[in-house]
Formats: sequence, structure tokens, C-alpha cells
Amino acid sequence: MSPSKGSRSQSSHHGKLMTGSEIFVRSLVEEGVEVVFGYPGGATIGIYDALVDLTDIKHVLVRHEQGATHAAEGYAKATGRPGVVLVTSGPGATNTVTGIADAYMDSIPIVVFTGQVPLRLIGNDAFQEADIVGITRPITKHNYLVKDVNDLTRIIKEAFYIATTGRPGPVLIDLPKDVMAQKTTFEYPKSVQLRSYNPTVEGHMKQISKAASLINGSKRPVLYVGGGVIQSNAAAELAALAEKLHCPVTTTLHGLGSFPETNRLSLGMLGMHGTWYSNVAVNYCDVLIAVGARFDDRVTGKVEAFAPEAKKIHIDIDPSAISKNVKVDVPIVGDVKKVLKKLTEDVHALDTADWLKTIDQWKAEHPLRYRHGDALRAQYVMHKLGEITKGHAVVVTDVGQHQMWTAQFFTWIHPRSHITSGGLGTMGFSLPAAMGAAFGRNDLPIVSISGDGGFQMNSQEMATIVEHKLPLKIFVINNGFLGMVRQWQDLFWRRRYSHVELYNPDFVKLAEAYGCPGIRVTRASDVESAIRRALDHHDGPFFIDFAVAKEDNVYPMIPAGQTVNEILDTPESVEIPATAGNEMDKMMVLTKG
Repeated sequence: MSPSKGSRSQSSHHGKLMTGSEIFVRSLVEEGVEVVFGYPGGATIGIYDALVDLTDIKHVLVRHEQGATHAAEGYAKATGRPGVVLVTSGPGATNTVTGIADAYMDSIPIVVFTGQVPLRLIGNDAFQEADIVGITRPITKHNYLVKDVNDLTRIIKEAFYIATTGRPGPVLIDLPKDVMAQKTTFEYPKSVQLRSYNPTVEGHMKQISKAASLINGSKRPVLYVGGGVIQSNAAAELAALAEKLHCPVTTTLHGLGSFPETNRLSLGMLGMHGTWYSNVAVNYCDVLIAVGARFDDRVTGKVEAFAPEAKKIHIDIDPSAISKNVKVDVPIVGDVKKVLKKLTEDVHALDTADWLKTIDQWKAEHPLRYRHGDALRAQYVMHKLGEITKGHAVVVTDVGQHQMWTAQFFTWIHPRSHITSGGLGTMGFSLPAAMGAAFGRNDLPIVSISGDGGFQMNSQEMATIVEHKLPLKIFVINNGFLGMVRQWQDLFWRRRYSHVELYNPDFVKLAEAYGCPGIRVTRASDVESAIRRALDHHDGPFFIDFAVAKEDNVYPMIPAGQTVNEILDTPESVEIPATAGNEMDKMMVLTKG
């Protein structure tokens, strides 16, 4: 992490007598922190006073503490640097819990600072007291309660180290009000020494050699790639290995962008809503090389039947992830960037011509597709966004049907261009996460895509976005339903729609009330011009409400806990009007790769 501008003059502060609050802000400068997402309160008022005189760090006043944690996640995912959150005690702290859990599930490095009542009042049910250390213990890599101001710099240094090394994740530091008022001399440690925490970075050479031997004897290999490749900045190493082996590559939801989908070797995403051909290729491969992925249930389906013909190699920096869900033949613990580089040296080019020819045939027979008639369809919006941007955008999705359609129909070519909530599946993620990404990136347009349900969970951050004139493109895919729940009720619960139909506000008027220009799109013929208008608008955010078909389903789909043999491949549940003409003429067919 590069130091901030203010860090050049830090030496003059060492040895000075400071309050804990002053030490806190000076420590952030030492860590090179550029942005803090926060919301003040009584327990942090001293810290906020110390921030007044510090111009090195930009503080972003969010409108809800959950928005702060998601913004920190978006910042971290987009930049590779840790996101930082500062909130007050009690409800301020508890409002961060969902974002912390989300970061924990998706291995996102954030450091969350919470205010706390004075030490003498802890346990007395004091005003705005909550045991946030106890509450977050299961959803943080580590957390701290600072009891002595002399420990503060060491704890902050350790927190950033823990959050950003090994398998990244959230760390929380609880700051009692009286501790932050205490004084001591400022000395910031230069290094961290933790006896019990020493991540293995270099892969074991013997295990790498075993993996190379398996790969070199393979006829039908597949690289199964997760978010660890992006976290490790290992896209170039992955591409080198894939090209040397002539090996097809499939990614998880978080792996999107780690390998360009314009490459013939790309299979797109696998799993419950992955491409037909990626799932079938994994089912028939003889060696599966898992890189920075955790064999999530949304990928494996029925574990016993996952990749049944394959010898399995698993490369991951987290030893606890290996053989946790699926037993593997060759485990390699280490940083995937370093391991991939060594593995590429040990393997030789494979003759996969027949394998790739078979996969090309599967791609032709079972492409990604959807109905395209008079109704505006979300899939078409995603396809046009990818076509217009040529994949050169940072796309931040919420959770639900639109999330899967974006994963399927946008063409992913850049690492850190796809940001979403995966493991926890947090609705309300996209808008604040896109906001956070915009504070860290300005090299590509940033697009926030939400469903009409998820958008309303954190829509208050529109105020923050407009205040800072962030040039976000904000899309709401509006079908009047909680779409993914409705889809499951449609397919598996006899179409008994229970509490999934939404009463929505006029989203365009809502955006305009915040000071954001917006338009509503109801026809497919207007999609391209609307997207171009949004992309050409640089003076703050631009909002589009896409009124899409109400009851489309996401396909392909492997039902939960099932196998590739039960894959639902066609959008048969969408009715085509009798006047629509030849059915195949109205089918949009898209194949990646």
C-alpha cells in the first residue's frame, strides 16, 4: 500500500505526547490510509475532533453504518488496498455487523474501528454500549478491545497486517472513550511479529512437483479459478499457465475477470447459474486444478458427484479451506501468484486439441441464451452494457437474478472489474460498494446494478454519492418482484408466490429528489441510447430505472444439491406471445469465448 501524501512528514510526530485520538489518526497516516468511511457519535467525538486538523485523509460521511462497511468493501475490492471504517458505539457498531460478515465470507480486507463506552462502564449496560468484540468474534479474522493507550499503535499495525495478509478479511478494533482521551508518546512500530500468525506464502516444492506430474499426464484438464487469483494479483500468472497447457478456464462468481472471457480457453462462470459447457467440462475433466477457490456449495452442488472423473489439485493460501468441502488429491498451501509461477515452470504443453474441440461443440450446442421479444429483458441490458463498454468498466452488482444475469452476459476481461456479494449474499450491497469503489478508482466507469428490492435497502447512500459528485452509473433492474425468491417459488414451490411482489416508489423521482438526474426505460429499443447517455454523463451520478419483464427466470440452473445431470438449460417458463413469430428467430444466442 502506497503511503499517503501526509506520510512524508510523519517523522516529526514520533516521540510527541498525544492523546489516543491523535495517535489514532496519525497511525492511519502511517498506514497510508487515504479514505475513511464513517459516522460520528458520542463515543468517537474525540477522534472526530482530531480529524479536523488532519487533511491527509478523506473522511466520507455515509448515511448508515452498513453503507460504510460495504463502501469499505467496494474500495478494497476495486483497489486491492484495505478499506477503513470508523463508527460510534452501540447501534453504530452493531450496524456494521452485516458488512463485516460479508467481508469475512468473501475474504475482503477491511479494518473497522468502533467507539466504545469508557472501560469502567463496560458491562454496566451504559448508554449506547454493545459487546461488539463478542458479537463479531465469529465473523472477523481477529478483533481487539484496546485497554491501554500504550497498546494502540501496536494493535493498529497488527490489524492492518492481519487484514491484508494470508487469506484477507476483516479486523475490528474497539476503542473505549476514556482510553482515547489518555496521553502517551507517539511511536509507530515498523514491523509486526505475531507468533501465532505466520501465513505460508511459498508453496511446498514437492507438492508442486506432484501437481505438475498429474497435469502432465492429463488429457482433459480444467482450471477452476476463484477470487484468490484476483486477491493475489495473479491474473498474468494464471494466463501464462492456461496458455502453456492449452487448458480451459472456468471461474467462480468472485473469479470473474481473472481470465479474459474473450479468450477461446474461457468457459465463463461455473456452478448453479454457470454456463452449461463449464459445468459439463468440469464433470468430464480428468484433472481439476482449483486455484484460490473454496469449492463453495453453489459451485459443487452434490459434493459426492462433483468432478467425479478428476484428480483434484487445490492451491490456496488458507490451509483450512483445503479438503474442507471436497477431498483433494494434491493440496498446495501458498500464495497462488507464487505457486502458479513455479507450477508453470514444471508443466509442459499438453495436447488438448480434441478436448477443446469437444468444448467448442458444447459451446455451439448450449450457448447462453434468452428470449428477446417485445418485452425489455434484464439479460439484454447486461449484454448491451458489455457490448458498449467492451468490458472496460467496473461493475458492482447487488444480489439476486440481476447478479447472475450480469455475471453471465457481461464480458469480463479485467481483474477487479467485478464486485459483488457472494458468500453472504447481501442485498443492499451494490450502491454503497460502488460508492466505495468510486473513491478508489477513476480509470474506468463504475456501474452499480441493483434489483428493485436490494436498491431500497441502502438507497440512502444516494445522498452521499450526490454530495461527492461521484460519476456512478446507477441501474435498477425493476421487475416488481424479489426475483430470485419468486423463481424458486415458481420452480420448486408450485408457483405459490408468498410475499415476493413489491410495491415500489417512482425510482426516477426518488433519484431526482436526491439531486441525481434519472430516466426510465421500458423498451429494448431505448436501452443502448440510455446506457450511452449514462456513460457520457460525468458531472455526478446518473440513474436509470429499467422496467424489465416481471417473471423471467435465470438459466442455466442446477437446483441446489443436485448434479449437472439435473441442469435446467432452457428458458421454458417464459411464455412467448403467439404473435411473436418463429421462436428461434426471437432467441438471443450469446456464446462467450
